Amino acid sequence: MPQPVRRGAALIEEINRAAAVDPWLWWLGHCGFVVKYYDIIFYLDPLLSNQHGRPMASPLSPAEVSHADLILCSHPHPGHLDPDAVAGMLAASKRAKLVLPKSAAEHARSIGIEYHRMTTTDSDLRVEYFKHGVYARVYAVPSAHPELSWTPMGGYPCLGYLIRCGGYTFYHAGDGVPYQELAARLKPYNVTVAMLPIGGNGNFTVEQAAQLAEEIGARWLVPMHYAAVDEDDAIQRFIDHMLFHRPEQRFKVFECGEGWQIPPLDSL
Repeated sequence: MPQPVRRGAALIEEINRAAAVDPWLWWLGHCGFVVKYYDIIFYLDPLLSNQHGRPMASPLSPAEVSHADLILCSHPHPGHLDPDAVAGMLAASKRAKLVLPKSAAEHARSIGIEYHRMTTTDSDLRVEYFKHGVYARVYAVPSAHPELSWTPMGGYPCLGYLIRCGGYTFYHAGDGVPYQELAARLKPYNVTVAMLPIGGNGNFTVEQAAQLAEEIGARWLVPMHYAAVDEDDAIQRFIDHMLFHRPEQRFKVFECGEGWQIPPLDSL
């Protein structure tokens, strides 16, 4: 099983010490990321337990994560709303809240998450987070997994999140495939980094991910959700496609546990 390049206390210390005037991004494997802006720390789809088909060793245990401000989960599948990870992180991060689609609230309660620890959202809604005079905004857009499956009461069961901090916008798609209105929904946000799933059934192909990044003008494309069993092949296919067919598109391929400070906007 592949091992993270940084893990445990060393990774937590790196996150805590990072000077994030320009935001930082860490990959936790699968679809899991950490976004830090100043002192604000968001976790996205953290799959930290070695269950639910996790394809690589976890860089963190949930109990180590005592600094989370928001934990964003795109949909209730255990690979994205990991019951062990979310429960452990909420126990360790006493002030953190779980952000999730409103239709997933009953599922979250069934796995032991109290309602007062949840913030539910849906397409076109906004969650704002303020800390030490700095704020970040989280917008939700529908993800088609594999269809949009909207209902009047539940809204969209699968969401992607746009995290706006300063002049930067991160788009985390969760699981999903392209649909007709997706680029139009995303383009007004001036996406800086697009995190798109390129592996497994019901997700983007490499070609589709590259096309969406171009259509929305994303400055950086980051692949996620590729299986460890063919990780090298999947990444090589991604790199080859980008270099030979999309040479103008910047991209970043992470190692698990790796951190990256987003380059200043005026340098791009």
